[in-house]
Amino acid sequence: MAPNNPSKSTVITDQVAESITRVEELGYEIKVREVMNAKVKCLEPSMTMRAAVEMFRKEMISGAPVVTNDGKLVGVVSMEDLIHCLCQSDLDSPVEKYMTHEPITVREYEPVVEALKTFVNSKVGRLVVLNAEEELAGILTKGDITRGFLSALQRDYEHEELRKYRARHLFEDINSDRSSLILRYTIKAGDFTHGGQASSNIKRALLRLGASPQLARRVGIAVYEAEINLIIHTNEGGIIRAEIEPHRISIRVFDNGPGIENVELAMQPGYSTATEEIRELGFGAGMGLVNIARCVDNMALESVPGSGTRLRMKFFLDEESVGEGMSRNKETS
Repeated sequence: MAPNNPSKSTVITDQVAESITRVEELGYEIKVREVMNAKVKCLEPSMTMRAAVEMFRKEMISGAPVVTNDGKLVGVVSMEDLIHCLCQSDLDSPVEKYMTHEPITVREYEPVVEALKTFVNSKVGRLVVLNAEEELAGILTKGDITRGFLSALQRDYEHEELRKYRARHLFEDINSDRSSLILRYTIKAGDFTHGGQASSNIKRALLRLGASPQLARRVGIAVYEAEINLIIHTNEGGIIRAEIEPHRISIRVFDNGPGIENVELAMQPGYSTATEEIRELGFGAGMGLVNIARCVDNMALESVPGSGTRLRMKFFLDEESVGEGMSRNKETS
């Protein structure tokens, strides 16, 4: 069956996804208010530049906004402004004479990526942050953003380690003759936009449970190929069911689609019934079942034309393919 209005622009390839770093993602996720300095040291327009120099020295800062008594932002003083003043030997002049009267601003509710764009385009060292009411909310420097990113990456690491710890201890307090974790995913026909999501989720779950990267990769590839086959070759999609046990991983894939006319022929490298439209999207090369067979320890494919297809895959676990968490579970399950 042809995809639902497929276009190359809606398909995110592995190459494109891998080129997007976590730091780039954070630029869109983190808001300016989360990384800015809200405790701002301000100058008044009537203060002398000498007083500004003393405040910079005492507070160890290199810039400050200038606000009136009623809190209105009217400018900003930077080190460049101070240098200009010193060159004129004019330290007793008011701040308003040397300040930048139209400071470059950013809003506190905007994502950090917008501030980064402003830094690139303006070449300034700091941005004045305003709230929704156009009032002074803080100051943002590139250093603030860097520290915010590092903190977020550290939280990411800690949260992921916690998830792994919890997953690896999933079965420890469960006493039964047979313990297993079952994951189930519904795959829609023609849904290339979400293609690969189920396989990615299963791979991530295995890694958190303590599986080796090699095992998780094998399972991920096999499930991905089965997932894409459901998207390409079925009328209404199908189901992927993964059962994870300490000694094996069982994957069942089934649909009620058109079925396969010749299973033996379908297992041959390069054989495909995909349409030209699908091939233009980069799928349907006829290597899906071949790749699955290379990754699994046991595979069974049953199909009846007009009644659908059933695919069973098994991966048998040994001590080298599981980590500490799954091996502990093996003793109690």
